[in-house]
Amino acid sequence: MGGLNYHHLRGFWAVAHDGNLTRTARRLNVSQSALSSRIRLLEERLGHALFERRGRALHLTEAGRIARDHADAVFAAGEELEATLAQSGRAGRALRVGALSTLSRNFTLGFVEPLLGRDDVGLVLRSGTEGELLRGLGTLALDVMLTNAPPPRDEGATLIAHEIAEQRVGLFGTPERLAAGGTLPALLSCHPIVLPAPGSGIRAGFDALAARLGLRPRIAAEVDDMAMIRLLARADAGLVVVPPVVLRDELASGRLAEAPHDLALDETFYAVTAERRFPNPLVDGLLRGRMRTLPGAS
Repeated sequence: MGGLNYHHLRGFWAVAHDGNLTRTARRLNVSQSALSSRIRLLEERLGHALFERRGRALHLTEAGRIARDHADAVFAAGEELEATLAQSGRAGRALRVGALSTLSRNFTLGFVEPLLGRDDVGLVLRSGTEGELLRGLGTLALDVMLTNAPPPRDEGATLIAHEIAEQRVGLFGTPERLAAGGTLPALLSCHPIVLPAPGSGIRAGFDALAARLGLRPRIAAEVDDMAMIRLLARADAGLVVVPPVVLRDELASGRLAEAPHDLALDETFYAVTAERRFPNPLVDGLLRGRMRTLPGAS
């Protein structure tokens, strides 16, 4: 591949993401024919058609999708190289953190808190689905991903899951709801319950607990977003089953309280990184002193 023309690759890459040759040519300030010529020459070099026309629309072929994914990594690595070398002689550095969109915002804040207020650090915080964040790690658009589940083992990138925290899960509600006290079965039977959506570790553990107790709790809501669970708890929609970090401020102010019962449930939090030739030293600083790295997570 020594003869690969990266100027042609960038033209293809732009069209692949834009999906429209005319619009991309206008954005790049080149003629449509010139851009078409670049893509044609790249196709000849690679030996595969990268686009196919369906009516007036361009669609990537299988080879085109493969080329686009590789181009994502190529140009992300180039941007990282420029940014990394630009730091030499300068104090500032950026840290790009991706957090699962359903994760507690308080947990994300706690992870980056040691860097807050530092003039030499610029934070870039992104939220998204697991797939989006894993792609960000693979293309070097993210330095670290925060999640409450270890990543799949079959991802293309070599991933390392660092177990950084484990929190017990409790039962929380307004002081008025909890004032009468009662056993755990009584509380779960008498009050509506707000739960994480099915498929989460907390939900699986709670369902197993309810089955052991012979209960069928009245579920007020099933939510896949910890921020929404927090709002429902504040609105007194029922008792909620979450780690205390989700309700940190409400517990501190007394707006919410914890039931005095051990659910024997825990949630584990991970910081996931990809193996890189030039890892961001800020990530190492945040991970140092935290919990162990999981074996065999790559």
